[in-house]
Parts: sequence; C-alpha cells; structure tokens
Amino acid sequence: MAGKQTLDELDRRILRGLAENGRVSARKLGSKIGAATSTVSARMAWLERRGVIKGYAARIDYGKLGYEWVVLVEIIARKGGIREAAAKVAKLENVFAVYDLTGETDCMAVARFKSRAELDRFVKSLQEVRGIERTITHIVLNTVKDEPDSPKP
Repeated sequence: MAGKQTLDELDRRILRGLAENGRVSARKLGSKIGAATSTVSARMAWLERRGVIKGYAARIDYGKLGYEWVVLVEIIARKGGIREAAAKVAKLENVFAVYDLTGETDCMAVARFKSRAELDRFVKSLQEVRGIERTITHIVLNTVKDEPDSPKP
C-alpha cells in the first residue's frame, strides 16, 4: 500500500484498542471507545482494505517456549550482494526480522534460539550464504522494551 493513510480520532482509538487486544469484539471495543458496534466494524473493514490493519496475531512469549537466546546480526555484504543475502537470511528458520540499513552495516537480522549450540550452527552457516562478506553477532542480555505495535496511533 503506497502512501500515508489519513486517520481520524475514531480510527486511532480503534487501532489503539486493537493494539491492546487484537481479539476484542467490535461490540466491546465500541463500548470502550464510545462508538456503535456497526461503526467500529465498518471502520475496521475500511482499515483492513486499505492495508492499515495487516492482520491479527497473538503476541507470543518466546522465552516461555525455550527461546532464551535473542541475537542481532549485523551483515556486511559483498559488493552487489545485499539483496540476495538479505532474501536468503530472511528465509532461515530462526530469523524473525531482517532490515536493510544505512551506514557501515548493510543489513540487520534478528533471530531467536533455544541453545548456544543452535546459535553456533546458525552463525557459522551465515558464512556460507552467498553475498555475505562478514557478520557481527550481538547477544541480547536483557530486553528493556519490545513492543511491535509501538508507537500508538
């Protein structure tokens, strides 16, 4: 979806409510924000059609599933290799985010692992990805803030 969407205050209240609880019914959300159920339903459908609401998903605590190791991997690509390298890294099982960057680092990948051995295999496998010159791996010690829905609309 190209371009910015113009939202009014009701749209922003709906989005804030959904960011808090994506499973809330239109009726409960309408009651909370002071709007009719039919209005909330229609606005949600409008926001979905325009790509503002891309989907509804559970926020999972991966630490409780055993993924104790969170890493950020800076990727420095060979000349002309960043697109291919980023696309390949994005397909790797443990990777949940890949960003193209400005500056000395071409790309940043964020991944989760259950063990040091699993992380070790991953880091070594990155050296075999065509287009990657070198990597710098950072292990997250503590998460201060992790809110994918921030900033609030």
